[in-house]
Amino acid sequence: MKAAIIGGGVIGGGWAARFLLNGWDVAVFDLDPEAERKIAAVLDNARASLPQLYERSLPAEGALSFAGSVAEAVTGADWVQESVPERLDLKHGVLADIQAHSGDAIIGSSTSGFTPSQLQEGAADPSRIMVAHPFNPVYLLPLIELVPSPKTAGAAVMRAKTMLQSVGLYPLEVRAEIDAHIADRLLEAVWREALWLIKDDIATTQEIDDAIRYGFGLRWAQMGLFETYRIAGGEAGMRHFIAQFGPCLSWPWTKLMDVPELTDALAQKIADQSDAQSGHLSIRELERLRDGNLVAMLRALKARGAGAGALIRDHEDGQPLARPSSGGMIQTVDRVVPTDWADYNGHMNESRYGQVFSDAADVVLASIGADEDYVAAGFSFFTVDIHIQFKQETKVGQHIRVDSQVLEGQGKKLRLFHRMMDADGTILATGVQFLVHVSLTTRRSCAPDGDVAVRLEALAQAHASLSNPAL
Repeated sequence: MKAAIIGGGVIGGGWAARFLLNGWDVAVFDLDPEAERKIAAVLDNARASLPQLYERSLPAEGALSFAGSVAEAVTGADWVQESVPERLDLKHGVLADIQAHSGDAIIGSSTSGFTPSQLQEGAADPSRIMVAHPFNPVYLLPLIELVPSPKTAGAAVMRAKTMLQSVGLYPLEVRAEIDAHIADRLLEAVWREALWLIKDDIATTQEIDDAIRYGFGLRWAQMGLFETYRIAGGEAGMRHFIAQFGPCLSWPWTKLMDVPELTDALAQKIADQSDAQSGHLSIRELERLRDGNLVAMLRALKARGAGAGALIRDHEDGQPLARPSSGGMIQTVDRVVPTDWADYNGHMNESRYGQVFSDAADVVLASIGADEDYVAAGFSFFTVDIHIQFKQETKVGQHIRVDSQVLEGQGKKLRLFHRMMDADGTILATGVQFLVHVSLTTRRSCAPDGDVAVRLEALAQAHASLSNPAL
């Protein structure tokens, strides 16, 4: 698959990273002579953060190229993303150039304000043009507001959804054209009120940000607005919430119907406060801080299967599990060490080695049929002993792989050997794990199900010819 990115700024660079790190070839066209350097910086951040969301490797990175023209960039593309500045005349010219050379590619626009009907004015084929409005950083945040017009083909919208989902994005189809779509209209309301709070000396930029990030922002991250308020209504739910708090809408709590004039004085006031809040960090430092926080939050949500974390889990399920490894062992883990696994020494906490080997064991168990359905039926394997030897430091962002071998597999007993290595094959740690099959009803050991027992013994026999690395 190939994506063409027309406009390589912050948003265009984020689009390029999202496609590239999901195995697409990407061609970028941008007149800025600094485009390659700027996109390289975005890619550095994306490569350091996006893989940390997953417990399995993403596809091999696609090929990145920089085109000398729109025509060169879009030729052969499956998806074209227009991300040029917010000037309608400029977008019309670029879209016309794209359509002249892009075959039947989907054409998405990153516009945050224009409607698809406005973009389609004068287009040779409006059926493939739609708004695909992302959120920064595109390589981490999954929401894409997908806005068609009456002239956009339904088949094109379905193709667009399928392609966006294939790279881990969440296409939210906006049912009607409206200026600024959905999310930016909500953000605009908060922004207007924030401007008044600053102008009236009620709060500073940092105090407003603190109110969001330490309070309702975390709730919104995994439940949104209405589900949060439904819970606030207690057992009686949303109806009670509306009955109790609805009258507040007539109270003068906000100034949403009015907005202060953004004078030079107010603009300077905001800038000064923002400098005081964050001026000690560079933009790149702030981006890395943001990315690390998002990785940790999204991974936490993934562990709970909530909000955007559930989307990451579903995307991860599409990546391969166990595969044969060199020497007859099974490759059971292939991943990047995430930020939230680091300890105060700056390397992977020792408890995470146990988690890695536990994850490896789960892959072995799944390969013999002792999977989630088997557990749901009332049986499982419990670890009763594990010995780990730490060979080398393992650090955040490091790519690790685990090869596993069955040392003993008969009756109730399963003994595994795990070897954890880095990308160069250097051994980082080894583990010998002993598991016993149990009934989840009695919580006592018992013989495994017939099919599982047969598969376990077959795997043990296949590994019996291998040398015993634990000796």
